[in-house]
Amino acid sequence: MGTAILGSICGMLGSFAVLRKQSLLGDAISHAALPGIAIAFLITGTKETNVLLIGALVSGLLGAFWIRSIIKRTHLKSDTALGLILSIFFGFGMLLLTYIQKLPNANQSGLDKFLFGQAATLLARDVWFMAIVTFICLVVLLLFWKEFKILLFDADYAKTLGFNIQLIDILITSFIVIAIVLGLQTVGVVLMSAMLLAPAAAARQWTNSLGIMVMLAAFFGASSGVIGTAFRQIRFIQNRKDLELHKTLAFMFEIAQGHENIAHPHAVRILNNFHGYTRKSLGKLERKEYINVVGSMWSMTPKGYHFAANLYNQQENENE
Repeated sequence: MGTAILGSICGMLGSFAVLRKQSLLGDAISHAALPGIAIAFLITGTKETNVLLIGALVSGLLGAFWIRSIIKRTHLKSDTALGLILSIFFGFGMLLLTYIQKLPNANQSGLDKFLFGQAATLLARDVWFMAIVTFICLVVLLLFWKEFKILLFDADYAKTLGFNIQLIDILITSFIVIAIVLGLQTVGVVLMSAMLLAPAAAARQWTNSLGIMVMLAAFFGASSGVIGTAFRQIRFIQNRKDLELHKTLAFMFEIAQGHENIAHPHAVRILNNFHGYTRKSLGKLERKEYINVVGSMWSMTPKGYHFAANLYNQQENENE
């Protein structure tokens, strides 16, 4: 649910960033949020997620409006301003993380998750908060849809109609910053830009309608979050099953290692007195050619014995 909600809000807001030709905006803001996380930890001394995200929000907003100020007050183009803010803030953030790591009573464990993301740290309250923010964002989009649309495609015309284009621009930028900050815990600084832009870029290939593009981007983002999480869970389940088989083989090896001939009837009887397995696990081991099953009796193959010996030696080295 958390990754689906995050993907949908990022897809919706990313559509505006893509169409405004600010593809680097998500990258710049996500990197700009890093020093805010570090400073929040240095000030409070806590790794409470909400506190760190508040620091990220303040830093992200500062970076976003600094970008607007550079574009407005200098001759630099938007891509130059975005790259400048990205490099300055991210470099400062990494400097602070290095400093935190060297503190005697504090390390950056728990802060690293904001670099690469860790969806497993999401709590139910985090998902509810994401859902509330997404709902608010959707309501604002519907209320100011015409204003957002005209600003997006013809800002000068919107200004002649009397719209406060600066306020509307600030509103869009602020919501993009909020979406990015929400995703830092789950996706991380490094991949947040892809989460914001990839669904919107994909949706743009299918339609020329802004409304359809926003809906498609939200769908693509939500689907990507769910599918990615599902694949990760499948890998986790498969790794756990493999670990169970390896543990079974290691136990078999402990029983069989005292016999020179592991296929000797005496060794086979000892092995069959071991009940740390299931029929399903025996079937998997037989398909891998690690054991032979004849009737109700089974025995280890040389291939299985050598594989188990390697596992056993690895466990011994880890214990040492």
